Amino acid sequence: MAESHADSNGTDDAAIDPLSAALAWRSEGAAVALAWVVETWGSAPRPPGSVLAIREDGRFEGSVSGGCIEGAVIAAAGQVLESRQPRLLEFGVSNAQAWEVGLSCGGRIKVYVEPVE
Repeated sequence: MAESHADSNGTDDAAIDPLSAALAWRSEGAAVALAWVVETWGSAPRPPGSVLAIREDGRFEGSVSGGCIEGAVIAAAGQVLESRQPRLLEFGVSNAQAWEVGLSCGGRIKVYVEPVE
């Protein structure tokens, strides 16, 4: 099974499939959330189906935005892991948070974050 070697900022020295990483982390006993791009409109950085696996300690694999909203999604994943309740996040140019987290590309993106049981 693949093993993740994420550095301090969470990136990996060799690309690992996010779902494989999530499976490996769960088998180690770590709490894991998955974030999926479920809808985009306009100029969105990643297509629907893109996935980000987030471990309880902040390590992650994959991408839902090419980096511009990952921090906000990872923070929301921490809340999802704590509450065990999924969340639907929306980012767009009309959303003040979108500018704050860096999604100023003129599009909108919806990301579903769920705990992995």
